[in-house]
Amino acid sequence: QVQLAESGGGSVQAGGSLRLSCTRSKYTYNNYPMAWFRQAPGKEREGVAAIASDGSTNYADSVKGRFTISRDDAENILYLQMDSLKLEDTAMYYCAARVDCRERVLRPHEYNYRGRGTQVTVSS
Repeated sequence: QVQLAESGGGSVQAGGSLRLSCTRSKYTYNNYPMAWFRQAPGKEREGVAAIASDGSTNYADSVKGRFTISRDDAENILYLQMDSLKLEDTAMYYCAARVDCRERVLRPHEYNYRGRGTQVTVSS
């Protein structure tokens, strides 16, 4: 089982930046895809960014050029650097791990584990 814990959320003005972190517990192996999802009130959970063990990434169109996902497998940490934040980025952000497949996807239901989330609030 993989345990995930997010941190780094908070309140920020539009145009500002935040960096989210996600620490993970040790697993049998570490070379599995990880991702960040978010869910705003009244909306479905959506994939934000995903990263494979080789460092390749993909992003939702809404965050391309503003968000950067990265991972430090030696330290068991996943990051999400968020720049040029917009009001519509306000949501609960979750990190997730997919241990049964090597493919990085932005479909939340295909990930096996997720954390409890960290709130990001962007104000004008």
